[in-house]
Amino acid sequence: MRNVKPFLKKCFTPITILIVPHSKSQPFRVRVSFVTLLACGFLCLTGAGYLTSIGVDTIEYYAMKKKLSYLAKEFDNLKATISSLKKADTELTKLLSLKSRNTILKSVDFKDTGSPDIESLKKQINETVQSVYSIRKYIAEQKDLYLATPSGWPVQGTISSYFGERLHPVTGEKSMHSGIDIRAPAGTPIHATAPGIISFSGWTNDSGYIIVVEHGHGFSTAYAHNKKNHASVGQKVKKGELIASSGSTGITTGPHLHYEVWKDGRQINPGLYLKEMR
Repeated sequence: MRNVKPFLKKCFTPITILIVPHSKSQPFRVRVSFVTLLACGFLCLTGAGYLTSIGVDTIEYYAMKKKLSYLAKEFDNLKATISSLKKADTELTKLLSLKSRNTILKSVDFKDTGSPDIESLKKQINETVQSVYSIRKYIAEQKDLYLATPSGWPVQGTISSYFGERLHPVTGEKSMHSGIDIRAPAGTPIHATAPGIISFSGWTNDSGYIIVVEHGHGFSTAYAHNKKNHASVGQKVKKGELIASSGSTGITTGPHLHYEVWKDGRQINPGLYLKEMR
Protein backbone atom coordinates (compact mmCIF):
# COMPACT_ATOMS: atom_id res chain seq x y z
CA MET A 1 0.00 0.00 0.00
CA ARG A 2 2.91 2.33 0.77
CA ASN A 3 4.20 1.91 -2.79
CA VAL A 4 0.73 2.23 -4.36
CA LYS A 5 -0.14 5.58 -2.85
CA PRO A 6 2.94 7.40 -4.15
CA PHE A 7 2.32 5.84 -7.60
CA LEU A 8 -1.31 6.94 -7.65
CA LYS A 9 -0.27 10.38 -6.46
CA LYS A 10 2.15 10.65 -9.35
CA CYS A 11 -0.45 9.40 -11.82
CA PHE A 12 -2.95 12.04 -10.75
CA THR A 13 -0.38 14.81 -10.42
CA PRO A 14 -1.39 17.61 -12.81
CA ILE A 15 0.75 18.22 -15.87
CA THR A 16 0.74 21.60 -17.54
CA ILE A 17 0.97 21.70 -21.32
CA LEU A 18 1.99 25.04 -22.73
CA ILE A 19 0.71 25.80 -26.24
CA VAL A 20 2.51 28.65 -27.97
CA PRO A 21 0.84 29.81 -31.22
CA HIS A 22 2.97 31.21 -34.07
CA SER A 23 1.17 34.51 -33.96
CA LYS A 24 0.68 37.49 -31.69
CA SER A 25 -1.80 35.53 -29.62
CA GLN A 26 -0.91 34.81 -26.04
CA PRO A 27 0.22 31.25 -25.19
CA PHE A 28 -2.23 29.21 -23.16
CA ARG A 29 -1.86 26.35 -20.76
CA VAL A 30 -3.71 23.06 -20.46
CA ARG A 31 -3.58 21.17 -17.17
CA VAL A 32 -4.28 17.44 -17.31
CA SER A 33 -3.31 14.57 -15.10
CA PHE A 34 -0.71 12.06 -16.18
CA VAL A 35 -3.38 9.33 -16.23
CA THR A 36 -5.59 11.38 -18.55
CA LEU A 37 -2.67 11.96 -20.88
CA LEU A 38 -1.91 8.22 -20.96
CA ALA A 39 -5.58 7.44 -21.59
CA CYS A 40 -5.73 9.90 -24.48
CA GLY A 41 -2.57 8.40 -25.99
CA PHE A 42 -3.97 4.90 -25.65
CA LEU A 43 -7.26 5.90 -27.26
CA CYS A 44 -5.41 7.62 -30.12
CA LEU A 45 -3.30 4.54 -30.79
CA THR A 46 -6.33 2.26 -30.55
CA GLY A 47 -8.29 4.49 -32.91
CA ALA A 48 -5.43 4.64 -35.39
CA GLY A 49 -5.09 0.86 -35.33
CA TYR A 50 -8.84 0.45 -35.82
CA LEU A 51 -8.90 2.87 -38.76
CA THR A 52 -5.90 1.10 -40.32
CA SER A 53 -7.67 -2.24 -39.96
CA ILE A 54 -10.80 -0.83 -41.61
CA GLY A 55 -8.68 0.59 -44.44
CA VAL A 56 -7.01 -2.77 -45.08
CA ASP A 57 -10.37 -4.55 -44.97
CA THR A 58 -11.81 -2.00 -47.42
CA ILE A 59 -8.90 -2.51 -49.84
CA GLU A 60 -9.27 -6.28 -49.63
CA TYR A 61 -13.04 -5.97 -50.10
CA TYR A 62 -12.71 -3.98 -53.31
CA ALA A 63 -9.98 -6.34 -54.56
CA MET A 64 -12.22 -9.34 -53.91
CA LYS A 65 -15.18 -7.51 -55.47
CA LYS A 66 -13.13 -6.80 -58.60
CA LYS A 67 -11.98 -10.44 -58.79
CA LEU A 68 -15.53 -11.69 -58.26
CA SER A 69 -16.77 -9.39 -61.02
CA TYR A 70 -14.08 -10.75 -63.36
CA LEU A 71 -14.96 -14.36 -62.52
CA ALA A 72 -18.67 -13.67 -62.99
CA LYS A 73 -17.96 -12.15 -66.40
CA GLU A 74 -15.76 -15.11 -67.35
CA PHE A 75 -18.46 -17.59 -66.35
CA ASP A 76 -21.10 -15.67 -68.29
CA ASN A 77 -18.87 -15.85 -71.37
CA LEU A 78 -18.19 -19.55 -70.83
CA LYS A 79 -21.87 -20.24 -70.26
CA ALA A 80 -22.78 -18.51 -73.53
CA THR A 81 -20.03 -20.41 -75.36
CA ILE A 82 -21.15 -23.76 -73.95
CA SER A 83 -24.74 -23.00 -74.93
CA SER A 84 -23.67 -22.24 -78.51
CA LEU A 85 -21.52 -25.36 -78.63
CA LYS A 86 -24.35 -27.55 -77.36
CA LYS A 87 -26.64 -26.20 -80.07
CA ALA A 88 -24.01 -26.64 -82.79
CA ASP A 89 -23.11 -30.09 -81.49
CA THR A 90 -26.75 -31.24 -81.61
CA GLU A 91 -27.21 -30.01 -85.17
CA LEU A 92 -23.93 -31.45 -86.41
CA THR A 93 -24.48 -34.78 -84.66
CA LYS A 94 -27.88 -35.18 -86.29
CA LEU A 95 -26.47 -34.24 -89.67
CA LEU A 96 -23.44 -36.52 -89.64
CA SER A 97 -24.62 -39.20 -87.16
CA LEU A 98 -21.39 -38.73 -85.21
CA LYS A 99 -20.76 -39.39 -81.56
CA SER A 100 -21.86 -36.44 -79.45
CA ARG A 101 -19.24 -34.23 -77.82
CA ASN A 102 -21.43 -33.32 -74.85
CA THR A 103 -18.71 -34.84 -72.67
CA ILE A 104 -17.33 -31.32 -72.26
CA LEU A 105 -20.28 -30.58 -70.01
CA LYS A 106 -19.81 -33.79 -68.02
CA SER A 107 -16.05 -33.70 -67.61
CA VAL A 108 -15.56 -30.18 -66.25
CA ASP A 109 -13.07 -30.35 -63.38
CA PHE A 110 -14.81 -29.25 -60.17
CA LYS A 111 -12.65 -29.10 -57.03
CA ASP A 112 -13.75 -29.81 -53.46
CA THR A 113 -14.45 -26.10 -52.98
CA GLY A 114 -17.20 -26.31 -55.57
CA SER A 115 -15.37 -23.86 -57.85
CA PRO A 116 -14.80 -24.95 -61.47
CA ASP A 117 -11.30 -24.99 -62.91
CA ILE A 118 -11.58 -22.16 -65.45
CA GLU A 119 -8.36 -23.04 -67.27
CA SER A 120 -9.45 -26.66 -67.67
CA LEU A 121 -12.87 -25.52 -68.87
CA LYS A 122 -11.32 -23.11 -71.39
CA LYS A 123 -9.05 -25.87 -72.69
CA GLN A 124 -11.98 -28.24 -73.19
CA ILE A 125 -14.03 -25.53 -74.88
CA ASN A 126 -11.15 -24.67 -77.24
CA GLU A 127 -10.81 -28.34 -78.16
CA THR A 128 -14.54 -28.57 -78.84
CA VAL A 129 -14.48 -25.34 -80.88
CA GLN A 130 -11.75 -26.86 -83.06
CA SER A 131 -13.81 -30.05 -83.40
CA VAL A 132 -16.91 -28.09 -84.42
CA TYR A 133 -14.84 -26.01 -86.85
CA SER A 134 -13.44 -29.17 -88.45
CA ILE A 135 -16.93 -30.63 -88.83
CA ARG A 136 -18.28 -27.40 -90.30
CA LYS A 137 -15.40 -27.35 -92.77
CA TYR A 138 -16.09 -30.98 -93.67
CA ILE A 139 -19.79 -30.22 -94.18
CA ALA A 140 -18.99 -27.23 -96.40
CA GLU A 141 -16.69 -29.38 -98.54
CA GLN A 142 -19.26 -32.17 -98.76
CA LYS A 143 -21.98 -29.66 -99.65
CA ASP A 144 -19.85 -28.27 -102.50
CA LEU A 145 -19.18 -31.80 -103.71
CA TYR A 146 -22.87 -32.67 -103.48
CA LEU A 147 -23.88 -29.58 -105.47
CA ALA A 148 -21.24 -30.30 -108.13
CA THR A 149 -22.37 -33.89 -108.60
CA PRO A 150 -24.74 -34.31 -111.58
CA SER A 151 -28.08 -35.85 -110.67
CA GLY A 152 -31.44 -36.35 -112.31
CA TRP A 153 -32.58 -36.66 -115.91
CA PRO A 154 -31.41 -33.96 -118.34
CA VAL A 155 -34.41 -34.49 -120.63
CA GLN A 156 -37.80 -36.17 -120.54
CA GLY A 157 -37.61 -39.42 -122.49
CA THR A 158 -36.58 -43.07 -122.44
CA ILE A 159 -33.12 -44.62 -122.63
CA SER A 160 -32.47 -46.15 -126.04
CA SER A 161 -28.77 -46.98 -125.61
CA TYR A 162 -26.78 -47.54 -122.44
CA PHE A 163 -23.18 -46.83 -121.42
CA GLY A 164 -20.58 -49.41 -122.48
CA GLU A 165 -19.62 -51.47 -125.52
CA ARG A 166 -22.22 -51.76 -128.29
CA LEU A 167 -22.67 -52.07 -132.03
CA HIS A 168 -22.69 -48.58 -133.50
CA PRO A 169 -26.18 -47.94 -134.95
CA VAL A 170 -24.75 -46.25 -138.06
CA THR A 171 -21.48 -48.06 -138.81
CA GLY A 172 -22.50 -51.40 -137.30
CA GLU A 173 -19.05 -51.73 -135.73
CA LYS A 174 -18.40 -52.67 -132.10
CA SER A 175 -17.41 -49.58 -130.16
CA MET A 176 -17.46 -48.00 -126.72
CA HIS A 177 -20.54 -45.90 -126.05
CA SER A 178 -19.28 -43.11 -123.78
CA GLY A 179 -22.69 -42.01 -122.51
CA ILE A 180 -26.36 -42.84 -122.65
CA ASP A 181 -28.89 -41.99 -125.36
CA ILE A 182 -32.26 -40.68 -124.20
CA ARG A 183 -34.91 -40.80 -126.92
CA ALA A 184 -36.95 -37.57 -126.98
CA PRO A 185 -38.92 -35.67 -129.65
CA ALA A 186 -37.08 -32.85 -131.39
CA GLY A 187 -37.36 -29.61 -129.46
CA THR A 188 -37.71 -31.25 -126.01
CA PRO A 189 -36.09 -29.01 -123.35
CA ILE A 190 -32.68 -30.12 -122.07
CA HIS A 191 -31.70 -29.04 -118.56
CA ALA A 192 -28.36 -28.87 -116.73
CA THR A 193 -28.05 -31.68 -114.17
CA ALA A 194 -25.86 -29.58 -111.83
CA PRO A 195 -24.85 -25.93 -111.50
CA GLY A 196 -21.77 -24.89 -113.43
CA ILE A 197 -20.21 -22.85 -116.26
CA ILE A 198 -20.57 -23.53 -119.99
CA SER A 199 -17.10 -24.42 -121.32
CA PHE A 200 -18.20 -25.30 -124.86
CA SER A 201 -21.28 -24.51 -126.91
CA GLY A 202 -21.04 -25.15 -130.61
CA TRP A 203 -20.89 -27.65 -133.49
CA THR A 204 -18.88 -30.83 -134.08
CA ASN A 205 -19.25 -33.17 -137.05
CA ASP A 206 -20.10 -36.29 -135.06
CA SER A 207 -22.08 -34.78 -132.17
CA GLY A 208 -23.78 -31.91 -134.01
CA TYR A 209 -24.72 -29.09 -131.65
CA ILE A 210 -23.18 -29.91 -128.27
CA ILE A 211 -22.88 -28.19 -124.90
CA VAL A 212 -20.30 -29.00 -122.20
CA VAL A 213 -20.78 -27.80 -118.60
CA GLU A 214 -18.03 -27.69 -115.95
CA HIS A 215 -19.40 -28.29 -112.45
CA GLY A 216 -16.28 -28.34 -110.26
CA HIS A 217 -14.75 -31.08 -108.13
CA GLY A 218 -13.70 -32.80 -111.36
CA PHE A 219 -17.26 -33.17 -112.71
CA SER A 220 -18.40 -32.11 -116.20
CA THR A 221 -21.35 -33.10 -118.38
CA ALA A 222 -21.93 -33.11 -122.14
CA TYR A 223 -25.23 -32.79 -124.05
CA ALA A 224 -25.00 -33.72 -127.77
CA HIS A 225 -27.09 -33.88 -131.00
CA ASN A 226 -29.09 -30.82 -129.95
CA LYS A 227 -31.43 -29.07 -132.30
CA LYS A 228 -30.44 -25.76 -130.72
CA ASN A 229 -28.12 -24.57 -127.95
CA HIS A 230 -29.61 -21.95 -125.63
CA ALA A 231 -26.49 -21.26 -123.49
CA SER A 232 -23.20 -19.72 -124.53
CA VAL A 233 -19.58 -20.21 -123.40
CA GLY A 234 -18.81 -18.60 -120.03
CA GLN A 235 -22.44 -18.52 -118.97
CA LYS A 236 -23.24 -19.65 -115.44
CA VAL A 237 -26.16 -22.06 -115.23
CA LYS A 238 -28.15 -23.46 -112.33
CA LYS A 239 -29.28 -27.02 -111.82
CA GLY A 240 -32.42 -27.58 -113.89
CA GLU A 241 -31.83 -24.52 -116.08
CA LEU A 242 -32.71 -24.80 -119.78
CA ILE A 243 -29.52 -25.05 -121.87
CA ALA A 244 -30.63 -26.68 -125.18
CA SER A 245 -33.38 -28.40 -127.15
CA SER A 246 -33.11 -32.02 -128.25
CA GLY A 247 -32.63 -32.86 -131.91
CA SER A 248 -30.82 -35.15 -134.35
CA THR A 249 -27.86 -33.07 -135.51
CA GLY A 250 -24.55 -34.78 -136.30
CA ILE A 251 -24.38 -38.52 -136.92
CA THR A 252 -27.65 -39.98 -135.58
CA THR A 253 -30.52 -42.26 -136.54
CA GLY A 254 -33.21 -40.07 -134.96
CA PRO A 255 -33.89 -37.32 -132.42
CA HIS A 256 -32.38 -38.02 -129.01
CA LEU A 257 -29.98 -36.63 -126.42
CA HIS A 258 -26.53 -38.16 -126.04
CA TYR A 259 -25.63 -37.46 -122.38
CA GLU A 260 -22.16 -37.92 -120.88
CA VAL A 261 -20.75 -37.51 -117.36
CA TRP A 262 -17.01 -36.96 -116.81
CA LYS A 263 -15.10 -37.22 -113.52
CA ASP A 264 -11.47 -36.15 -113.33
CA GLY A 265 -11.11 -36.39 -117.12
CA ARG A 266 -12.59 -39.89 -117.31
CA GLN A 267 -15.96 -40.89 -118.77
CA ILE A 268 -18.22 -42.67 -116.29
CA ASN A 269 -21.65 -44.26 -116.55
CA PRO A 270 -24.29 -41.47 -116.47
CA GLY A 271 -26.87 -44.04 -115.39
CA LEU A 272 -25.32 -43.93 -111.91
CA TYR A 273 -26.43 -40.31 -111.59
CA LEU A 274 -30.03 -40.57 -112.76
CA LYS A 275 -31.20 -40.46 -109.14
CA GLU A 276 -34.11 -38.08 -109.33
CA MET A 277 -37.53 -38.87 -110.73
CA ARG A 278 -38.25 -37.50 -114.14
